[in-house]
Amino acid sequence: MLTMNDFGKVAVLLGGTSAEREVSLNSGSRVLAALQRQGIEAHAFDPAERKLDELAAFDRAFIALHGRHGEDGTIQGALELMHIPYTGSGVLASAVGMDKWRTKLLWRSVGLDIPAFVMLDANSDCAAVERQLGLPLFVKPACEGSSIGVTMVRQPGELHAAYLAAAKHDPLVIAERGVLGGEYTVAILGEEALPIIKIEPATEFYDYEAKYLRDDTAYRCPCGLDEARELELRARALEAFRVLGCRGWGRVDFLMDGQGNAYFLEVNTSPGMTDHSLVPMAARVAGISYDQLVVRVLALATLG
Repeated sequence: MLTMNDFGKVAVLLGGTSAEREVSLNSGSRVLAALQRQGIEAHAFDPAERKLDELAAFDRAFIALHGRHGEDGTIQGALELMHIPYTGSGVLASAVGMDKWRTKLLWRSVGLDIPAFVMLDANSDCAAVERQLGLPLFVKPACEGSSIGVTMVRQPGELHAAYLAAAKHDPLVIAERGVLGGEYTVAILGEEALPIIKIEPATEFYDYEAKYLRDDTAYRCPCGLDEARELELRARALEAFRVLGCRGWGRVDFLMDGQGNAYFLEVNTSPGMTDHSLVPMAARVAGISYDQLVVRVLALATLG
């Protein structure tokens, strides 16, 4: 069992250059404070403001970066080369998990249910896609997080504008059938899937505002599913996590339709740790405090 002294000097990676910088600064500052409260020598490290070779002075890294260059395998690769153990998934799983399209392809290949989708480009027949997927549908950049660039298309003829909005963030754009029976998330900690949270936004869908800025988003944990169904879905979420090669900790999101069928949506390999974030909520229901959670995640830091 690791003691607080065994962690050595810890870099809390936060901020960065992605569109999720502000969220990362929030997450990282809370993680940093939790580690320091417990006597761990932890220091903030913002890759947007410091050279990566300065990480050589640290023994371990807690990755609280979100989005590009923090969650997509790039910082993980740098830490591998420097032989600094880090939290969360490795290079390949981080890269795949950041790419919603390739995540879908892998999940579909092993028989996990996902919402029907079509990849869009500038030449797509938007009217045909609207007919194929039905309305409402969602349009999203394949490689962004925090619902950045996501549009809900409700009316015929709106898809092209939604595509243009998403394409500002990523050349890979997904149109996805709307599955509107409920949104859920499963936090993963080590080899355990924590209690499921049901998310009930007051906004039209669980967008950036609902995630980080509003106080009227409802989070239900217990989620309202019967025990057998919850345990089944927690096991399937853990399978979805492992199929991508993920490790350490993360979050798997899924949707349910009106008939109670579940469809896996995406994985988050560097989840938020803000006061609105979902992994700390699930951990709390499982009897794990925020400070305990942070230390358990740090203890899972590894290489390879």
